[in-house]
Amino acid sequence: MYLKGRPNEKTSFIMTAAAATCILAGASAQAQSTAFDNQDAASDAVEDLEEQIRDDRDRDLERFGNSGRRIGSYGSVSARATATSDDDNDDVDLGVGLRFGNYDGVNGYDLSLSYNFGKSDDEETKNNLLAGFDYRRDLSSNLFAFGKADVAYDGLADEDGDYESDVFVGAGIGYRIFNDKDRQWSVQAGPGYRVADIVGEDEVSEAAVSVSSNYFQSLSKTSYVTNDTDIIASEESMLVNNELALSVSMTNSLALRTSLTTAFNDATDNGLGEARNTLGVSVVYNFQ
Repeated sequence: MYLKGRPNEKTSFIMTAAAATCILAGASAQAQSTAFDNQDAASDAVEDLEEQIRDDRDRDLERFGNSGRRIGSYGSVSARATATSDDDNDDVDLGVGLRFGNYDGVNGYDLSLSYNFGKSDDEETKNNLLAGFDYRRDLSSNLFAFGKADVAYDGLADEDGDYESDVFVGAGIGYRIFNDKDRQWSVQAGPGYRVADIVGEDEVSEAAVSVSSNYFQSLSKTSYVTNDTDIIASEESMLVNNELALSVSMTNSLALRTSLTTAFNDATDNGLGEARNTLGVSVVYNFQ
């Protein structure tokens, strides 16, 4: 859901560490000997950085209902591939991303997919797939129903405790507590089922529950704060992902975003002190 006149920022799903969304980065390391080896490298690097920042600032509010969403379809496909041959080493890096969605006035759905593959000297360096599907149906101006499926696959998982695959399917009810131009707070929750393959352990197959909260608060005409929380709990483990962010649009050309993302898994973390915290700061200035 994109609200007119309001900056947007993306909420990612906990199991995919980033639903809906897809960022492809596949630059292979190369030995450089002259300036000509680096031609266009700076330009490509800046374009990649700007794309990642734009994706980081996008926000798929439609997963919390269809309010304000445009009727019709949208979609994008992106791909990147690099191949490097240097002495006895051959490196290949491939990334593919897909986003597609539709809203007919009552029902809305979104599909996202990201696949990355890498090989260096006949040895795989990455082989992972992330996919998500979200469906929402408006029941009233503030109440909506949802269904979701999320898949994560890591073909290089080889250590005990690593997740080779993790699949969650669920459904539930969502409610928009606040929904005006200065403040939005939506929550959704419901039961689901989780199936996971873990290296060195029996397959996990059990009931689970998902809870999500999405909060937006405008501070001024040019700044806003968001806090997005996703929780998936089952007997095997509880996964929590929280992102707190401050975004400031200085001008039409200059934007600043600072975020703190906290990821917690009680299967591997003994306390919140062992959670993974990521601080992100991004600045973009466009010369007109």
